[in-house]
Amino acid sequence: MNSVSLIGRLTRDPEIRYSSGSQTAVAKFTLAVNRPFAKEGEQDADFIGITCFGKTAELVERYMSKGRMVGVTGRIQTGSYEKDGRKVYTTDVIADRVEFLDRGNASSESYQQSEVDNPFDTDDQVPAGFAKLTDDDIPF
Repeated sequence: MNSVSLIGRLTRDPEIRYSSGSQTAVAKFTLAVNRPFAKEGEQDADFIGITCFGKTAELVERYMSKGRMVGVTGRIQTGSYEKDGRKVYTTDVIADRVEFLDRGNASSESYQQSEVDNPFDTDDQVPAGFAKLTDDDIPF
């Protein structure tokens, strides 16, 4: 099974192109995905190339920008090409699904997780599909 799920931040704005034959949208961007801490207080990241097609690519280009946190599910694809007489190997993720995980700009109307660590720790933020609870609703 070839399946991958990632959460990270865009390192730059997505680039979009259209295929010459079918005019299918192709968006590419790089996701910085945090690694577990190597040593206490130190953090490292992997920079993973993401490619998506069609409507997903158009939405990515329209609503995503550098620094936005997103979730990506898809598959790993490897390849190679020649550059200056040397073979270069590539590994990318072909995205089947891209989800917006932070607010970004105000033009997006769907619920996105706020930029605070816990979206439930303020009274004015209740995710779609969840009811606002009071202390009386908790049985303990």
